[in-house]
Parts: sequence; structure tokens; C-alpha cells
Amino acid sequence: MRTLVLNAGFEPLAIVSYKRAIVLVMNDKANILECDENAPVWSASDVFDRPAVIVLTRYVRVSMSREVPVTRRGVLRRDAHRCAYCGHPANTIDHVHPRSRGGAQSWENLVAACMKCNNVKSDRTPQEMGWRLRFRPSTPRGTAWTVRGTERAEPTWGPYLEMAA
Repeated sequence: MRTLVLNAGFEPLAIVSYKRAIVLVMNDKANILECDENAPVWSASDVFDRPAVIVLTRYVRVSMSREVPVTRRGVLRRDAHRCAYCGHPANTIDHVHPRSRGGAQSWENLVAACMKCNNVKSDRTPQEMGWRLRFRPSTPRGTAWTVRGTERAEPTWGPYLEMAA
């Protein structure tokens, strides 16, 4: 089981194992907000609540330059697995401005594409093909992108993730 860690300002910070969460609580670095009452943690001499959501007692400063790394999986997820050119299901990624012509490996230059559009476009720009992008690619933002693992959120995390959105 995993535990959602909230900063002192109640914004999601990380997802950790329940063991790490118990250590933070026992060292008075965090307080339990939600616990899984159906699965307590047993030690040799005591029983502890298994934390589902904890909040840190002190605010942790998070760098605003916390960038989301560019990955194939991330581009497909951002574009909802839809081709940026035709809208069909996509399973590849395409450089809008081809790398062979100096195109960057960045969120703004990568889009999801179906195999057909990717092969037809080849190393040309959409303008040369007479194509238009269905949307303007950009860097994804939000908790789901900066805190890894929120796409497989536990039910008890819902209210805390919604507050941050």
C-alpha cells in the first residue's frame, strides 16, 4: 500500500510506501489525515494505523522549476493517445519540426501520431504537408504530472488531489 504525502500547505508532494509514512509520523515529521482501518500494521509489541494520507508538520519548499521529463509515454498520455494530425488512435510520437532539421526533443515539438500519419509526414513539417495540428503542444502541468503515481490513486486520496487541481 502506498501513502500520499501532502506538504504543510496541503498540496500533494509525493507518494511513499506506508513504511516510510509510519517513520515520518513516529518522528513527528508528519500527521496522519486518513488511515486504512482494515489493514493495521502489527509490530512485536503494538498495533499502528496504516496511513493512507499524511501531512508534513513543516512546509517543504518545492522548486518551481520542477519540470516534467519528456518521455514517449508522457507525450502519448498528454495527447490522450490520439493523433495530433487526424485524431485516430496513436501509438507513436512525431517531431513537429523534424530532428533532421534541428527540431528539439521537447514537449512543444513532440505530438502523438498514428503510424500512417507519422510515415506519410516523414521528415517534413506540417506546413509543407498542408496539415494542421489539432492542438498546440505544450508542457503538461498539474499534480498528476509532478507527483508520480497519482494516475493509480487510492480512493482515499480523491479529496486531497482535487483540492490541488
